[in-house]
Amino acid sequence: MKRRFRITLILLLIQIPWLVASGAEPAPLSPEFQDYWFSGLAELDRYELSQSRYGELVAGDAVLIFVTEDFLPDKQVKADSSDRAATGAVPVLKVNFTKKFNTGIYPYSVMTSSFLPLHPGNPPRVLKVTASVQEWCGHVFSQMNLRKNRYQVRSFSYFESEGDRKESVDAAMAEDGVWGLIRLDPARLPTGKFKMIPGAEYRRLKHRPAESEPVEAELRKPEGELWTYRLHYPGTGRTLEIDFHAVFPHIIEGWREIDGLTTTAVRTHTLRNAYWENHSPEDQLLRRKLGLR
Repeated sequence: MKRRFRITLILLLIQIPWLVASGAEPAPLSPEFQDYWFSGLAELDRYELSQSRYGELVAGDAVLIFVTEDFLPDKQVKADSSDRAATGAVPVLKVNFTKKFNTGIYPYSVMTSSFLPLHPGNPPRVLKVTASVQEWCGHVFSQMNLRKNRYQVRSFSYFESEGDRKESVDAAMAEDGVWGLIRLDPARLPTGKFKMIPGAEYRRLKHRPAESEPVEAELRKPEGELWTYRLHYPGTGRTLEIDFHAVFPHIIEGWREIDGLTTTAVRTHTLRNAYWENHSPEDQLLRRKLGLR
């Protein structure tokens, strides 16, 4: 009993400085939350995608993958050890967001990963965001790491005008953290006028630098099962609207991104699965269950 108490105390001493530094309140997670997100399964959501690119709308697939894991804030990587007391790991909700679509003869493959603490601060900040885009002209990659009160951003591009860059950005809330925050606690979604770092995918496809921009945010709660979180950037005219279920576990039903043309996504399939264990040829059947070829 004494040994268990010492381990618990060490864990609290490690976690509390991080929570205080981030402005978070270490509120206990509900049994409902723990049963769903600590089950050893990921949630996989497939969406029918209509993507705006090169002045056209093209069909494709989008997949959101949600899973909890332990993250090392100092090293900015997933913890190999499950011993949080020894490593100082922070539990996070990892969101992997993939898109695949074709533009004429050549394909696009887009992936963004974000890592949001289960006890996010105020404003709720992601600890890390990575993004990559691959197409036949070449590929690009960016990474944004939270270091104290700033994001350190590195990007690598095959375009001469961009090349390899290092940037330092004020740690405003990142749009890429919104997807995870909806799943954790929609009540924490900020509203009103403030500054936000637009999503890494948007910045990549529009060749924009990593910097915070004025945004107008609204959480719409109409009668019915769906709520909508709306972000409008007056400087660029871009609008992002995300529809999600008002009740736990707040599954995201779809979204619209209005920036000239309107990109849309509608959920078609959901699967809870330990996907990292299903890598054999016979497991390809699970792709069909998720609506993927």
